[in-house]
Amino acid sequence: SFIFGNWFIKKFSVILSLPTRDFVPDSHKLKGKTPSMAGIFIIANLLICSLLWCNLENYLVWVFLLGVSVFGVIGFIDDYSKLKYKKGIKAKHKFLMQFMAATGVVLLWIYLVNPSTNLIFPFFKNLQPDLKLFFIPWAVFVIIASSNAVNLTDGLDGLAIGSLLPNFSVFGIILYIAGHQVLANYLKIPYSGTSELSIMASILIGTSLGFLWYNTYPAQFFMGDVGSLSLGMALALMGLMSKQEILIIIAGGLFVVETVSVIVQILSYKFLGKRLFRMAPIHHHFELLGWPESKITTRFAIISVVLSLIALMTLKIR
Repeated sequence: SFIFGNWFIKKFSVILSLPTRDFVPDSHKLKGKTPSMAGIFIIANLLICSLLWCNLENYLVWVFLLGVSVFGVIGFIDDYSKLKYKKGIKAKHKFLMQFMAATGVVLLWIYLVNPSTNLIFPFFKNLQPDLKLFFIPWAVFVIIASSNAVNLTDGLDGLAIGSLLPNFSVFGIILYIAGHQVLANYLKIPYSGTSELSIMASILIGTSLGFLWYNTYPAQFFMGDVGSLSLGMALALMGLMSKQEILIIIAGGLFVVETVSVIVQILSYKFLGKRLFRMAPIHHHFELLGWPESKITTRFAIISVVLSLIALMTLKIR
């Protein structure tokens, strides 16, 4: 990331400069010339490093890479549409592609690995209902919700990636624990054989730090939908494959709040005729209150670290 970051910026500063999103504060209009779609850069790092360092005989590695890549392609199509036609693909078409991709990845994972279909609750470890066939729509929902939540959070310089880093760190630990029988038994969590994925989590931490180096305020490039959708997919797969997907709600609580703020804003305007926030997602609300971007991203990152630590602590609760 450090070696090739400046090259990427110089090479694609004109080609990949997307117009700013609609319904953003006026201060964002100046960001229209900043190169976007740096998610390509992130995915390329993940693919290259995974092929170098991971055990390629492990099916989980290939399912993980496939899922991240496919959602990256969906994001690329949306970004390319914005670049060429000045508007992204329709929301229903985007959702349909996400649904089909998520379903395909989940079915492939079940076929190759045959994972447990039990749902694990962090505070009630003896409560483990078997979802059986309903596990498929549940896993698809987790993937789509996570990818779109990260996409909504990607609105300020360093915000999404700064919030993802603690999540990747904690789920890297969880993947390692869940991949070792003795550790899993000690903490009374399901053994899922995911220790190899802890390497991929480490790769994501490294490439995210490299991206943050250039994405911190003022950003030199943005990840675009190609980055946010694929990284949201990565987080979802970490939770699902470690059998701790409910912990995403805790560790990724910031993404949940961002998503809920949009839903509440729409419902409030539709049924009450007024907006609850000055602008949604909620990070724009704080921006319009006069908070500097750097303060918002730093405080949101601190919140994400705290929530991730709380999620990790729940493993000890028996």
